Amino acid sequence: MAFQLSPGVQVTEKDLTAVVPAVGTSIGGTVIESAWGPANEITTISSENELVARFGKPLADATLNKKWFSAASFLAYTNTLKVVRAVGSASLNATSDGAGVLVANEDTYNAGATTGSNADGVWTAKYAGALGNSLKVSFADSTGDGTSAYASWAYKSEFDYTPGTTTNVAAAGGSGDELHIIVIDEDGAISGTAGTVLERFAGVSKASDAKDSLGRSNFYKDVINTRSQYIWWASHPAAGTTFGSEKTGTAFGAGHIQAEAVVSLSGGVNGTISDGNLISGYSLFANDELVDVNLIFVGDANATVGDTVIDTVAEVRKDCMVFVSPAQASAVDNTGNEADDIVAEMASYTRSSYAVMDSGWKYMYNRYADVYMWIPCNGDVAGLCAKTDDVADPWWSPAGYNRGAIKNAVKLAYSPNKTDRDTLYKGGVNPIVGFPGSGIVLFGDKTMLEKPSAFDRINVRRLFITLEKAIATAAKFQLFEFNDAFTRSQFKAIVDPFLRDVQGRRGIYAFKVVCDETNNTSQVIDSNGFVADIFIQPARSINFIQLNFIATRTGISFDEIGG
Repeated sequence: MAFQLSPGVQVTEKDLTAVVPAVGTSIGGTVIESAWGPANEITTISSENELVARFGKPLADATLNKKWFSAASFLAYTNTLKVVRAVGSASLNATSDGAGVLVANEDTYNAGATTGSNADGVWTAKYAGALGNSLKVSFADSTGDGTSAYASWAYKSEFDYTPGTTTNVAAAGGSGDELHIIVIDEDGAISGTAGTVLERFAGVSKASDAKDSLGRSNFYKDVINTRSQYIWWASHPAAGTTFGSEKTGTAFGAGHIQAEAVVSLSGGVNGTISDGNLISGYSLFANDELVDVNLIFVGDANATVGDTVIDTVAEVRKDCMVFVSPAQASAVDNTGNEADDIVAEMASYTRSSYAVMDSGWKYMYNRYADVYMWIPCNGDVAGLCAKTDDVADPWWSPAGYNRGAIKNAVKLAYSPNKTDRDTLYKGGVNPIVGFPGSGIVLFGDKTMLEKPSAFDRINVRRLFITLEKAIATAAKFQLFEFNDAFTRSQFKAIVDPFLRDVQGRRGIYAFKVVCDETNNTSQVIDSNGFVADIFIQPARSINFIQLNFIATRTGISFDEIGG
């Protein structure tokens, strides 16, 4: 406590209730190709319905939608997935002038992807892709849509009143600022029905400083940019010389023409997505200080992408795992060669304890197109890990009959027999097997680590990820404290109960925490360091069961033969 300069009573508190906090272990991460949605940024999704709402239905092309369905597969097991939409360098947002422009996300927009000089017309589709070509935008003020009176505006029945002057602008001596804006699904590509009204914005203002009754900006540009799910503002109408003026004393009038006030967007392009585009998407997960993610899966991305994610994300972060599947050609319609070809793919990957490969491609129903299709199972295996966290703990194996059932699988392209399972498992690949009467099951829990080690098992790697992440989070509160016996004993008093709890939940057999003068030597203290050695004996999952049945003669006592 601080020294007192005069007599008195000083009361202080010392908080000794710190604990090792719970940490997230079930957060998925992936990159998808989709028809809609923000690109090159992370969006958190909680269900397949939300996946559709944010990124649109899966692309019709079966060669392009597998990553989308891998994401949907993961969400069948849990409810937290961080999604990045990849777009190609040739991808474009539809615009009202038809030229197209790439606006990947809000940051791109704010950085000036639209110039505000009418270069792209008045509006730009919110997201890149051909889906934006289905959008139609119209606005009208009291004079109509630019050439006709409001009474003849095609969409006047969608609003309750004729726009005139907003209350806020009238109070400042302005007039004629009010607009109604409507967004239409002209071709039905978004809603499924041509002409569907997607959004209405009633009573917005041409005045840049206009406010609504709640004190929020009522400037039409701000309203569109913050509330529309389908369009960005690109520029004021070229003929709208008063659009964007301040409200005081301004007579806004009409100042626009029909060609600007009723427009169909066009020029949107999906674009071809390269490996580099996918890798750029996964790189957004690389910073562990900014992004909390634990289970990254790559869908049908090739080994170049998968291995890069292992090397540049998982091996850098050290707190997440990457899940991959074999190429479709190795597992689908490759009868008799599956095991050898799948194991051979291991040569393309870093043999990391932070990575997992399965053997499976599942046949699942695509309800959006009413067809069946082949999808890799890495999203499912990552999902099983998340499900295991929910029903048990991260240090339990996600494999087997109790926790390893694969969902939404009609059949497997390849269900390895015992001989093939031996080949796969020896090569570090986890078989996914269809057992009669038991369903389709993950039947292995190996990581891709090649050398024999405790870390060649998923449950052990995830145990240490959980322990390291949780204890490191607690340890950061020791920064800038004194390295003395009190701080060291306080840290040990935090960690010991946490590890006892993990031990009680069958995660470890034994542990020991050393944090004293034996490892915090004077040299460590003088260099402003702090050392804690934490010894862990991890629990192991059962992979092999041997049952011995012994026949005995009648009259023999079991006690006599050790029974």
